[in-house]
Amino acid sequence: MNHDKVAKKILENVGGESNVQELTHCFTRLRFVLKDENKVDKTTLDNMDEILSVVFNGGQTQVVIGNEVDKVYEQIEPLLDHNQKDRNVAIDKNESLGNKVLNTVAAIFTPTIPAIAASGMIKGLLAIAVMFALRFYNLDIKEFNTYVILSAASDAIFYFMPLILAYTSAKVFKANEFIAMVIGGTLVYPTLIELMTGDLSVTFFGVGVTQANYASSVIPIIIAVFILSYVQRFFERIIPEVLKIIVVPTLSLLVMIPATLLLFGPIGIYMGNAVNWLYYYIMDFSSILLGAFIGGMWCVLVVFGAHRAIIPIGIQDVAQNGRQNLLAFAGAANFSQAGAALGVFFRTKNKALKTVALSACVTALFGITEPAIYGTNLRLKTPMIYAVISGALGGAIMGWGGSYGNAFANQGILTIPVYAEAGTTAFLAYLVGISVAFFGACAMTIFIGFKDIPNDTEEVATEIDHFKISTNVENSPTIMASQADKILAAPIKGTLVSLTKVNDEVFASGAMGKGFAILPETGEVVAPDDCTVTALAPTLHAIGLTLDNGLEVLIHIGIDTVKLNGQFFESFVTIGDRLKKGDKMLSFDLDAIRAKGFDTITPVVVANTNEYKEIQSVSKTNISILEDILLIKDKGTSYA
Repeated sequence: MNHDKVAKKILENVGGESNVQELTHCFTRLRFVLKDENKVDKTTLDNMDEILSVVFNGGQTQVVIGNEVDKVYEQIEPLLDHNQKDRNVAIDKNESLGNKVLNTVAAIFTPTIPAIAASGMIKGLLAIAVMFALRFYNLDIKEFNTYVILSAASDAIFYFMPLILAYTSAKVFKANEFIAMVIGGTLVYPTLIELMTGDLSVTFFGVGVTQANYASSVIPIIIAVFILSYVQRFFERIIPEVLKIIVVPTLSLLVMIPATLLLFGPIGIYMGNAVNWLYYYIMDFSSILLGAFIGGMWCVLVVFGAHRAIIPIGIQDVAQNGRQNLLAFAGAANFSQAGAALGVFFRTKNKALKTVALSACVTALFGITEPAIYGTNLRLKTPMIYAVISGALGGAIMGWGGSYGNAFANQGILTIPVYAEAGTTAFLAYLVGISVAFFGACAMTIFIGFKDIPNDTEEVATEIDHFKISTNVENSPTIMASQADKILAAPIKGTLVSLTKVNDEVFASGAMGKGFAILPETGEVVAPDDCTVTALAPTLHAIGLTLDNGLEVLIHIGIDTVKLNGQFFESFVTIGDRLKKGDKMLSFDLDAIRAKGFDTITPVVVANTNEYKEIQSVSKTNISILEDILLIKDKGTSYA
């Protein structure tokens, strides 16, 4: 992969650096918060081989790349405006409250995930070492200095969670990071912890302080830093410029330390306890149902970004109790995605899809599911359903067995030992759960099957034999117009050209679907039949239609005309409009586009080609507007 070219292409098609307010990356995705989401050219990004999927989610545009995301991110980051290096979350005033909360939670916790995952891995390795020493040498290594040091490394992030979250929260709420960290450090200061956990009452200037241990807490520091951001801005407004550097931090600490211990800290502790109580109330009501829900729906929540709202439950659970079962159940979801991807690998006849599926299976087994979700399972639909069913069964088994882990560790084969300390029954339930999830999804995908993606190569491939396309005008169609189940008319007047002659590999290979191309004589595009507008590129160079007869049609005016950014194009429709055959949809200045050096050949493709048995074009050269071009037969029909 040429990471530099991919980075530039992505940035170009999310509206340029001036459109990007925030850029973060996590595992397999680049995430952009945009000033104008309509500037995203999703069609172009989806057509890039290096990109698995593009998702609009929670006020963000998420470009799913896969294992190369770090390298692409490194290339994109320097391309951004230097004024945007401080990539704080920009909250759209029109954004829903739910999206604001999700984006805020994600921005606070996402930077900590690599460290949390690493801590979980170390704890898993230590668990293996403890079991190995006891089993083969009857030796307890927990008293050894080496174990104590490594154990401290695995626990440090949780113990000092208020200090770490103080920094990430300050970045989000635009408060002074180091003043925030002083507040977090105060909460975990050993003398204060000893005072707050002692038997004697604690007062501040005679006012009673609610005693609580803030080590490993999560919510109190987030609330404190949120309030700090307003306190800091208040003092910055009223303090003279010459005194700000010393007076503002001093007054901020003098206000926030007592306010945190007297008010915001206890509120945060009670909120955290309430969330944990609710989670375990559901757990106590039916651990099987909770396990089934998390195991089945976790990756669905990932698709919508909603999993971010419940990740803090697991983090706080480990921080306060030293254990969590949220990621145990989520592990069933991860393994089910891996199993479904492996099933796709064995079942599909598409060589490119085989490669993607095998790679996605491996990465999912190591806890990174986005390639499996977007590259195969969600793309093919039914494997995603098999994964949800199998994940729910696996999670239910874990819930029944009481599985839990002693660390917040990314769910995969390397972190299986994290769940060993739960005991024999619970650990066996975890192993059985992930096995059922993995092999169940794999078996259903193989034996029940899915609608495969045909190869985009020669007609010798079995799948392609069903699509005897003749878009080259020298060939004569074998279907008579009277035999066609559906007919697609020309939306533009011009010269009919074989799709294979288009100077764009995506269209010429048939990857976008089968159809034809037209060299336009006029700059007007009309509806080829009664239809609904389902997609419209922000640059107006492409439009997607769903015809009343079921055809999904993409009309792409010119090659690389996205670079014109809408110049010379005009739209007369919007997404969702109902159109009659012949209604004017787009117009474009043919001469101006050609003068700019762009090829104006216009591909017209049937995006849902694989739903039909046979597609052929008429044998003509000069085409009038609304003249019948494609003759289509449904699957299961004959020529009689």
